[in-house]
Amino acid sequence: MNLFHQNRCLNCHGLILPSIGWRAILSEDKEHLICSACEGKLEKIEGDQCRICSRPFSNINEKFRRGDLCHDCFRWEEDPEWQGYLEKNYSLFLYNDFLKEVIAKFKFRGDYVLAKIFSELLKEKLIEVAPDQLVPIPLSEKRLYERGFNQAAAILAEAGYHPENLLSRIHSEKQSKKSRSERIHLPQVFQVNPDIQVAGKKVILIDDIYTTGSTLRHAGKLLKEAGAASIQSVTLAR
Repeated sequence: MNLFHQNRCLNCHGLILPSIGWRAILSEDKEHLICSACEGKLEKIEGDQCRICSRPFSNINEKFRRGDLCHDCFRWEEDPEWQGYLEKNYSLFLYNDFLKEVIAKFKFRGDYVLAKIFSELLKEKLIEVAPDQLVPIPLSEKRLYERGFNQAAAILAEAGYHPENLLSRIHSEKQSKKSRSERIHLPQVFQVNPDIQVAGKKVILIDDIYTTGSTLRHAGKLLKEAGAASIQSVTLAR
């Protein structure tokens, strides 16, 4: 262990103080990317949650729960047009004010290095779900030009995985500005790229935020229709 080297937090740039003690001295060095103050503001999703979207039931009124589904997923699943296209979404953290600011710096202000903060937890989750193929949600050419990188592909790459570009986006309006109803009734926003091989595969979609699930279901529908056996997703925030 190097007792004299001090890293700085990738988010707030404050010094990360090393752990002192026999366990720290005898254990293998592990790079610390975020300070304890910032890490403490990240709220991991735990406990009783929606079977599909990972929404914690502790955060919603009981009247918005339908058995093991939240009201949103219940409505998706009772709609024959969308039923079954997203088997499961795993979200790492709640989308609280702190994470909202971190993702904004990463996504809209070009602070690419922040992708490293989430890489280890994302890697652990992907090992757990054991995908056949990993597909980042694509950006339109305009959005990609504006941001300089695809945030979903970035967090995947920082976790040590190679993104597979099976989809491209054909609709470029910002969904963050739309209501839930408008998102659901959008025309298909993606198209399948030529010569993809997904027949019988377990596909995991990667994105930064799960909001209504519309984006993931649009992507999942196309890949299911192309022959994928199952569609799941992993997102940073819910």
